[in-house]
Amino acid sequence: MADLKDFAEQLVNLTVKEVNELATILKDEYGIEPAAAAVAVAAGGAAAGGGEAAEEKTEFDVILKAAGGSKLAVVKLVKELTGLGLKEAKGLVDDAPSAIKEGVSKDEAEGLKSSLEEAGAEVELK
Repeated sequence: MADLKDFAEQLVNLTVKEVNELATILKDEYGIEPAAAAVAVAAGGAAAGGGEAAEEKTEFDVILKAAGGSKLAVVKLVKELTGLGLKEAKGLVDDAPSAIKEGVSKDEAEGLKSSLEEAGAEVELK
């Protein structure tokens, strides 16, 4: 039982990049689609934080306000973070402001925001 709690804690504390790597491994080696992996990780995060106040906002939308000066880097990052194809990722960036991810946890939203800002994008959490 303690091993499962340790494992759950490790899942909850993964960075966005590590979650993406985990999704790739699950898909390539075990045939589990990334969408199912994201749900499992999100469910693990919800179960671990069950004692928090109900008034606190638990789901956030990551909104790309502008691509900034490095549009190509932002398009590549959006493609990586969302699992979309290059054309779809470019469309999201071109149509800014647009939602990159919706209904994600606070930690995931902040991780996405910092990654996108490092690439030069303007990002807002709602």
